[in-house]
Amino acid sequence: AAMESAVEELMPRLLPVGDCDLTEDFDPTVPPRTPQEYLKRVQIEAARCPDVVVAQIDPKKLKKKQTVNISLSGCQPAPVGYSPTLKWQQQQVAQFSTIRQNVNKNRDHWKTQQLDSNVAIPRSEDEEAWKKFCLGEKLYFETAVQVSSDDNEGIDYVQIGFPPLLSIVSRMNQATVTSVLEYLTNWLANKEFTPELGRWLYALLACLEKPLLPEAHSLIRQLARQCSEVRALENKDDEKVSALNLIICLVGRYGK
Repeated sequence: AAMESAVEELMPRLLPVGDCDLTEDFDPTVPPRTPQEYLKRVQIEAARCPDVVVAQIDPKKLKKKQTVNISLSGCQPAPVGYSPTLKWQQQQVAQFSTIRQNVNKNRDHWKTQQLDSNVAIPRSEDEEAWKKFCLGEKLYFETAVQVSSDDNEGIDYVQIGFPPLLSIVSRMNQATVTSVLEYLTNWLANKEFTPELGRWLYALLACLEKPLLPEAHSLIRQLARQCSEVRALENKDDEKVSALNLIICLVGRYGK
């Protein structure tokens, strides 16, 4: 039950596409036609993972024993009313730790799973192709997507972006994970924060292996600084603030 609720879920509830309110006749073998069906498929994909061990983590011990001191110099302090509670931070770190451990443990299993025919993973060095892949051509080109009137047609994920499925991110080596994290951090510096971007940033952070490469250390500090700048411009009640706080929290407090 714990696995179904949190483990392997690379799209935390703070960064939702929508509630998975599906009919009883949902068939996971049929290509998904809606974002809700796609999310359900992510959950089914995770549930098929064999021999998952859920780490028992005591949030009370995180501050003393499990926090790596990552310098966040340059981060803009949270405006009054924007900062999350310590309890919230500890809960997020504990959940993230469980997800990250299971991603790492089952990486070899997921990289062997067959991808859908429409999934074409870009070359590591192709920054623009990765931005289109993760965020979708609609967002990349800032264009409107035509909604098909044919219920039998699947959603065009090339247009709206591919979610960070385990079968996709497990195929990415550490150099690629770091590169894509850099590409999306660059995007955040010039564009607005969106749920699609948030899901990918969370997933890529979960895929980083310890010990971090020096360039990865520098990069995640840059990401946290960028998130703090975006947060300062948002209304404190905006959903984006919680998502931005989550990323800043993970960079600043997360350890093994």
